[in-house]
Amino acid sequence: MDSQEKSFERTNQKKRTRIELLRAARDLVEAGGRPSVVEVADRAGISRATAYRYFSTPDEMIREAVLEGIANTIRVEPLPADAGPAEVAARVDGLVVDVFRMITSNESLFRALLGTSTVGDSTVRRGGRRLGWLRAALAPLEPRLPRPAFDRLVNALALLTGIEALVVLRDVCEVDVGEGEAVLRWAAATLLAGAIRQPTEVEIGDIVTRSPAQE
Repeated sequence: MDSQEKSFERTNQKKRTRIELLRAARDLVEAGGRPSVVEVADRAGISRATAYRYFSTPDEMIREAVLEGIANTIRVEPLPADAGPAEVAARVDGLVVDVFRMITSNESLFRALLGTSTVGDSTVRRGGRRLGWLRAALAPLEPRLPRPAFDRLVNALALLTGIEALVVLRDVCEVDVGEGEAVLRWAAATLLAGAIRQPTEVEIGDIVTRSPAQE
């Protein structure tokens, strides 16, 4: 095996080790725990010293475990550049539904993520993925809106596409999952319609938001 092949194999081994550690971390969090690096290493059958080379703190590890688990579950297919507001509205609606259902299906993981963000010491930025998804869904509108208006729309919709929205709906408003989804879809449609209508007077037509019970 030449040096290039050895380097490639080392890289692959590091990826496999990281995947095993993150898988073990997700298993422990899903079981209701907030695991330490040592607990994750033992669960994965990997040496503790090795685990600490990948993750120095439990908070960082839990964040990475959650993000790794969802990285490939949300996909926003690009719309044509000339797509109309109604098409964008449908894409945003689908994204809001996909994210909400992904979060409700992994609620314990995301609540752990939120907990480490509010009490942990890690400076790792979270939540950035949702901004990318939203910008992709809204891309056809970007050239048609003033930059401040487009950025404000992305930021407003970001409030609806995370664990924070679920916590408010479930813990504060005490609504069930079906009503929570309907509320978020209505809010997203209203924000989008307002953002488009206010600066450009463009009508986006009827954005129909249906609750799961009506589908």
